[in-house]
Amino acid sequence: MEKKKIGADTYLYPMPTTIVGANVNGKANFLTIAYCGIVQHRPPLIAVALAKIHYTNAGIKENQTFSVNIPSQEMAKAADFVGIYSGRGQDKSKVFDCFYGGLKTAPMIKEAPLNLECRLIKALDFGGSGEIFIGEITEAYAKDEILTDGLPDIKKLNPIVFSMHDNTYWKVGDYIGKAWEMGVKPKDEV
Repeated sequence: MEKKKIGADTYLYPMPTTIVGANVNGKANFLTIAYCGIVQHRPPLIAVALAKIHYTNAGIKENQTFSVNIPSQEMAKAADFVGIYSGRGQDKSKVFDCFYGGLKTAPMIKEAPLNLECRLIKALDFGGSGEIFIGEITEAYAKDEILTDGLPDIKKLNPIVFSMHDNTYWKVGDYIGKAWEMGVKPKDEV
């Protein structure tokens, strides 16, 4: 079977649906993004890539903090709403119930089952349409009902995943095996 060239693009599936929070001009603002990922484990670093035109960017730079909130599927309409409308023309501070942690300026969403409070480590600009904000996760907050043995459980979390090129939301599928265990066999047995 021969592979077909489809052009260089951001074909990484699935993408997480996250809601980034930042105080902008003293008010909580939220933006839904899927360009988000873990940078390293210790210290825990996360990266969010935001288009330069986003209102949220100014708040991240001003306060040197932001949050990454993981919405559940039940939050899909609200998550889509804060991704459609800009904080420049729409006050999004009342869309969710907010709370603040130790950093004091990174608004987090009470309704979200999982929240990551972040201190800005570095802002990167590679000259394209976006900026990348790397943050150190200073604390994580979770609803008790999504924890199993004290850790977030992906099935209980009920996250939303995103398909970029057809602009659709999806849910997580079935369990297929234990990482770092199911592949421990000689190559000819895999």
